[in-house]
Amino acid sequence: MKASEIRELSDADLAQKLEDGRAELFNLRFQMATSQLDNTARVSTVKHEIARILTEIRARQIAAEKTATEN
Repeated sequence: MKASEIRELSDADLAQKLEDGRAELFNLRFQMATSQLDNTARVSTVKHEIARILTEIRARQIAAEKTATEN
């Protein structure tokens, strides 16, 4: 998922995507530990998606704090 697509999501959707991403990462790590994972690059991809989501969540928090202090 691209950063521009993540910016278009609502807060609830971001929270859901974050939860899904963390669950997928857990499953991928479990598969890797049991030598069942075929595409090991997927772990890195999921980590990057989680980081993008967390970055957008934090940017929205900062923007909300900024508008709250201005008012």
